[in-house]
Amino acid sequence: MTWIDVSQPLHADVATWPGDTKFSYDIAWPMAESGSVNVGKMTLSLHLGTHIDAPFHFDDHGKRVIDLDPSVYIGPARVIHLPHKAKIEASDLDGHDLTGVERLILKTDGWPDKRVFPETIPELKPSLADRLGELGIFLIGLDLPSVDAIDSKEMDAHHALARNGVHILEGLVLDNILPGDYDLNAVPLPLVEGDGSPVRALLRRVKSGENHE
Repeated sequence: MTWIDVSQPLHADVATWPGDTKFSYDIAWPMAESGSVNVGKMTLSLHLGTHIDAPFHFDDHGKRVIDLDPSVYIGPARVIHLPHKAKIEASDLDGHDLTGVERLILKTDGWPDKRVFPETIPELKPSLADRLGELGIFLIGLDLPSVDAIDSKEMDAHHALARNGVHILEGLVLDNILPGDYDLNAVPLPLVEGDGSPVRALLRRVKSGENHE
């Protein structure tokens, strides 16, 4: 099965958190000057597009990106569809068999136009984080720019997920992804001081009964 790119392309017009650093790319050393190569530079927020949050993002004493185990972001993942929600809580997982699932991806359809930063999104409630912890799920991915409400200052979902040992992958592009089982690859950059990191997130559909490798 082929890998499917579920990350947002990075370009000057990519939707950015209000007030955050926009993406820019420039040729810092053009071939006309170097004589042999073009060398580019880019500026961006670490929470732009498809990215992971390190605990340091919302906790001054939390781990930074370099401290996170890359294997968290590689391996079997389950995609479930939870559309038309203002909030997502533990009861929304009722009816979904998540036995043995360690990485859960929520397709919420709550950010339909990735070209425009949303004014509101479905927010994850602490009860969901508690349920994920009980199930042994250690990564939550979703098609939203945050697990909390856009205007949240308390960051309740971020903190609740961290308490339950659940890592965060945000900004996925899941429009053409069906519910089911996949292999995930969304490894962050080895940023020593990073509070987050852009990723190129890939999914590969797993056939029923197929072993994950």
